[in-house]
Amino acid sequence: MESNKDEALRCVEIARNAFADGKFERAEKFLQKAERLYETKDAKELLEKLKGQNKENRPGTEGTTGAYNRHEKKSAPKTESSKPAEPEYTSDQLEAVKKIKKCKDYYEVLGVTKEATDSEIKKAYKKLALQLHPDKNKAPGSVEAFKAVGNAAAILTDAEKRKSYDLYGEQPTSGRADHTHSYSGFQFNGYSRGFDSEYTPEEIFSMFFGGGFPSQQNVYMRQRRYQRHNDNQHAQRENQSSYAALVNLLPILLLIMLSMMSSFFISDPIYSLQPNQKYSVMRKTANWKVPYYVKDNFHSEYQGSVSRLEVAVEEEYFQHLKHKCFRERQYKESMLLKARNFGDANLYRKAQSTPTPSCDELQKLQNY
Repeated sequence: MESNKDEALRCVEIARNAFADGKFERAEKFLQKAERLYETKDAKELLEKLKGQNKENRPGTEGTTGAYNRHEKKSAPKTESSKPAEPEYTSDQLEAVKKIKKCKDYYEVLGVTKEATDSEIKKAYKKLALQLHPDKNKAPGSVEAFKAVGNAAAILTDAEKRKSYDLYGEQPTSGRADHTHSYSGFQFNGYSRGFDSEYTPEEIFSMFFGGGFPSQQNVYMRQRRYQRHNDNQHAQRENQSSYAALVNLLPILLLIMLSMMSSFFISDPIYSLQPNQKYSVMRKTANWKVPYYVKDNFHSEYQGSVSRLEVAVEEEYFQHLKHKCFRERQYKESMLLKARNFGDANLYRKAQSTPTPSCDELQKLQNY
């Protein structure tokens, strides 16, 4: 694959240095890896040279590995062990990982805008995936960065998930620390708001680079696990909703129960200003002669002062007249205002002649 050529050339260079230092086993390891990634002339030539060197240093039927180890021990400089091991990554590779860690959303991870097309997103992913693949990039955090890039591409190339992501954004969920890769305020969380990929980072890599989709059995099992997870979450939400609804109904149920209980302890009023089946016996107050109505058993049931009761009757009657008088005056004034606005003389005369009996009665009582 053309995309693996750079990695293959890097392996050949490492093998050439190992061969020069007499580390034949290491040289063979990297040459074989280079051949798997991308076949080159340099790798084949160096492998042939390595086989010839192996024959020279192998007496009788001794195994290749033993010859390599002894030759490596003899050829290795004594100061080799004192040198610090060089990192297997470059500063550019480490910087690429750090850059991903600073990103705050999926668009920033891939280095594209929110208006980017599918082809632009795929192109950006391929570039970053080759740069961050754990087989090529050994910098600390490269695995998490590679996963982040894969998840970003999987979400943004799915029309429905991208639409949801644009609407709601990425929000972390608690209780999922084992599936979360957190970077400076942004969480690449596989289960946050459903923004999870159905495939592993390696499977996503294979899809984008022509490796095809994973086996149907693996997809089926993963979808079953995903469906079970969603079903569990749905059941939890339903239980929480039912509990919340019950809590919200408690105050209403409590009020209903209290009102029902209070009805057993509150007795009927002593009188009524309006006659009905229960209050059928009419009486009049001694002062204003206001009619009021009591029950048949008033004399035997009521043990209080009748004069104080009639004061209460007259006070209630007075307040009742005030309310009725206010409504009558409001109606009359509205008619007068309407007659003035329309210049209607007949309506004006009718408004002036509109009676206000409650106001008249109230005036009479006040002058009583």
